Amino acid sequence: MKNIIINSKQFDISNIPEDTPLLWAMRDYLNLTGTKFGCGVSMCGACTILLEGKAIRSCQTPLSEVIGKSVITIENKEDKEVNTLRKYWKEEDVAQCGYCQPGQIMNAAGLLKSNTKPTENQIIEAMNGNVCRCGTYNKIKTAIYNASKEI
Repeated sequence: MKNIIINSKQFDISNIPEDTPLLWAMRDYLNLTGTKFGCGVSMCGACTILLEGKAIRSCQTPLSEVIGKSVITIENKEDKEVNTLRKYWKEEDVAQCGYCQPGQIMNAAGLLKSNTKPTENQIIEAMNGNVCRCGTYNKIKTAIYNASKEI
């Protein structure tokens, strides 16, 4: 039996082809639809999740690379960084259309797990590659900075 742990819950993935991208395994087989499909080539960041605490693009990560590992998605209700970011996302009224926001929050959570007190430039650099068609970048930066003060 092959397993993956997503948001502290174990899933049997024996019936999913191992070359299936993690994004589609989560969305189509495990009914975890919070992670979004954007470009499909790791360029926009909409599909960002945390694998073993590090931000990755799930659209280009085959299931074979995550067997037996721990994944955190936007659906996680227990992760300190994700929850704190959600709080400040609301305070800053970041979301407009909202489509990219799960990937933005997960990429920011990856940053805050590796650097709890990032500078403005470190936030900008870390978030480079997560595209927001609504242009909410300044609000995202402020939300991450404010979340870092609480974490």
